[in-house]
Amino acid sequence: MSNSSRRSLGKAVDWRLVLYWLVLVGIGWINIYASIHSSEPASIFDWSCRSGKQFVWILTATVLAAVILFAVNPRLWEVVSVPAYFAVVFLLVAVIFVGASVKGSHSWFRLGPVSFQPAEISKITTSLVLATIMGKVGFSFARRGDFLKVAAVVALPMLIIIAESETGSALVYVGFLFALFREGLSVWYLVLILAAIVLFILTLKAGIWVSLGVVAAGGIAGLVVLLRRHRPRSRERRSALRLLLLGVVAAGLMALSTRVVFDKVLADHQRSRIEVLLGMKEDPAGVGYNVRQSMIAIGSGGLFGKGYLQGTQTTYGFVPEQSTDFIFCTVGEEWGFVGCLAVILLYVALILRIAKDAERSREAFTRIYGYCLACCLFMHLFINIGMTIGLMPVIGIPLPFISYGGSSLWAFTVMLFIFIALDRQEKKYF
Repeated sequence: MSNSSRRSLGKAVDWRLVLYWLVLVGIGWINIYASIHSSEPASIFDWSCRSGKQFVWILTATVLAAVILFAVNPRLWEVVSVPAYFAVVFLLVAVIFVGASVKGSHSWFRLGPVSFQPAEISKITTSLVLATIMGKVGFSFARRGDFLKVAAVVALPMLIIIAESETGSALVYVGFLFALFREGLSVWYLVLILAAIVLFILTLKAGIWVSLGVVAAGGIAGLVVLLRRHRPRSRERRSALRLLLLGVVAAGLMALSTRVVFDKVLADHQRSRIEVLLGMKEDPAGVGYNVRQSMIAIGSGGLFGKGYLQGTQTTYGFVPEQSTDFIFCTVGEEWGFVGCLAVILLYVALILRIAKDAERSREAFTRIYGYCLACCLFMHLFINIGMTIGLMPVIGIPLPFISYGGSSLWAFTVMLFIFIALDRQEKKYF
């Protein structure tokens, strides 16, 4: 490649996204050290402790990013998307039978000192396949075949991940709906999902008969509106009536099956976390301990925090999993409200920048993949921070680029830099 070609490639790169990545990774690294420095007294570069291991992961992730950005043809990702997707689905199934059991879930492969989670990679392959399918000329959700293809692509890895007892990772797949809405999926699907969540909670809190009563009242209200809006014997009325009847039956069946799913499908620790979140039971020393200590840590930070390496909740190890799932409470205690706000705004800037680049894209593949990436980042951000402040159940999901762990860092780095490479390719030729 000539020097002029290298310069043109460099100019086409959205370096703002690269800068956001570097800052978030740096914030994660120093906060991982803050979360373990009292229990693992060593240098931040000591590879025997978590901060040192994370530094190694950062270096390898940087190499991966450079290779993706400058050594791999971006058009290759569309070509390999389908075989890569099925290869990862195979790994998701295999890990259930031969993977290591970690805190009740069978979702990790252990290769000597290294562990990795196929569920992290599946977000990349699912995004690529969605972009491949929906990016084809003539794609439309109005066609049943196209709709079923997209639904299957999202549902298959999601259901397998649920079978691994990785509810948090599976919940991220709901975020793909926002990317699908951008491509023409009806917003009523989101309304139905929200209604299902409300019905699930209502059944657990108030009982099956209250839920069925609400469903019946909703059906009657819908019928009244339907009769007023459409002429008798009109085709629109008959079609709307069938949809209303189908919706009422589906809602009733869901209400009836809620207890079965809750009691038989969810694991004990998952049921306990939901019950504590919904106020159905108090357990400050058990499943509610992590969240309680996390909220104390964040609240004690005040406006500007206690100072780096000065957090008492962090220093004395009151918050379990503080370098992984609960890393945000380290930010809250030592950097305060201002630090938390800065981190959140940095994520918002990253997501909005991705969405902006995706929207300006001339190729459907790049646009759809970009929105899938933005949705995954948003879901991780929303669930993880919601978990640390008691608004979401504790479901074990990392904060992108900040939480300790090689699988998560590599997966999100690869996912982000694939998009940067796709965006760069477009700017180069248009």
